[in-house]
Formats: sequence, C-alpha cells, structure tokens
Amino acid sequence: MLIAHERKRVKKRRLRDPDGTRERLLQAAFREVHRSGFQSASIDAILAATNVTKGALYYHFESKEALGYAIVEEKIAKLTRDRWLRPMRSEGEPIDILIGVVRRIPAGPQDVRAGCPLLLLAQEMSPLDEQFRKRLERIFLDWQEGVATLLRKGKSQGTVRRDLNPDEAASFLIATVEGYATLAKNAQDPKVWKAGIRNIVGWLESLRPPRQSRRGGRRMLKKHVLRQRQGF
Repeated sequence: MLIAHERKRVKKRRLRDPDGTRERLLQAAFREVHRSGFQSASIDAILAATNVTKGALYYHFESKEALGYAIVEEKIAKLTRDRWLRPMRSEGEPIDILIGVVRRIPAGPQDVRAGCPLLLLAQEMSPLDEQFRKRLERIFLDWQEGVATLLRKGKSQGTVRRDLNPDEAASFLIATVEGYATLAKNAQDPKVWKAGIRNIVGWLESLRPPRQSRRGGRRMLKKHVLRQRQGF
C-alpha cells in the first residue's frame, strides 16, 4: 500500500511539473539522438528512459522533428555557449583564452567514441531538412563570430598579429577542431584528439605578434621543463 501510494504521489508531482517533464524528455532525446542519430532515434527508447507517455511527449513536441529542433536550439546550442562562447568573454589575452578553451575540450575515450553532437547532426540532417540546417548554421555562425570578435579584440590590444584576418582564422579554428573530432572518432583513439589539441595550440601560438610569440615560446618551454622536473 505504501509503495502504491508513493508511486501515485510521484506521478501527481510529475503531472504538476510540465517544465520538468519537458526537460527530462529533451535530455533523454538529446542522448538518444547523439547515440543513434536523429533518423534512427527511437521515440520508444526516449519514453522508456523518462517514464513518460507518448501523449505527454506530443503534448510538449508536436512531432519528432519539433523535438529535434528543440534539441538543437536548447541542448546543442547551450553546449557550444558553455564550452566556447562564455569562456571567451573572460578576462585575459585572447590567444591565452582560446588555448585554455581548446585544452578543456573533453578528450576521454567516451568523448571520442561519442563524437561532437553538433558536427554529427549537421552531417546527418543538413542535407535532408532545411529547418535543421538553418538552426545548426546559426550555432556555427555564433561560434565563428565569438572567436572572430575575440581575435579582433586581440588585434586592437596588440596581442594578435596585425596581418590576421579574424573571420578567416575563426573559420579555420572551427574547421580544425571539428576535423580532429572526426579523425579521433573514426580512429576511436583519444591519442588522435590529444595530438590535434597540441597542433591547434601550436597554431594559436603562431597568431601572436612575432616578439610575443617568441616570449610565449620561451614561457611554454619553461613550463615544459618545470613539469618534467616535477615528474608530470
């Protein structure tokens, strides 16, 4: 009797929490789409993971496509904001900030196996659905503009090379990051991604003005020597 009463109480709480139900559906759908792709994503698997009825799902999302659009706008866009855009607004030299962001990208075996959700969904759905393509494009454009704005700030401060084209450099950085993510996923090897991080960091260092680049190189060498002495 007590168990039955508790189940009824939990069910009533869920019914009274539509926002919470919607969020649980979105989170489960994001995981399912990331794992299986949008076209192969199973509505039944999403419902089983959330213990929500199909009627409740379609109350919040009128179709599977609407659920997919919400995943892009609310989950994948947030991931890009949290991983890139917000850190890029912090204080410090732009190149140092970008290097820090790149080094903090998750590079464990599970992350490499899963791959980048933005890239995977763009590869799958952009050729098939214009609404998906537009929403995904918006994320890429915001990401690119965020990097370009930071590099323009560095040029005005004198900490980024004067001959650099910020828009082209931002596009190149994103393409390189996503390219290494693809190579690492295909190889199923974190070492590929870690090598990519080293190469991206080296390229970012080259964006400093010549004098500062030499200072940055000496600074990196000192850090490397110190880590070796400490046994890292």
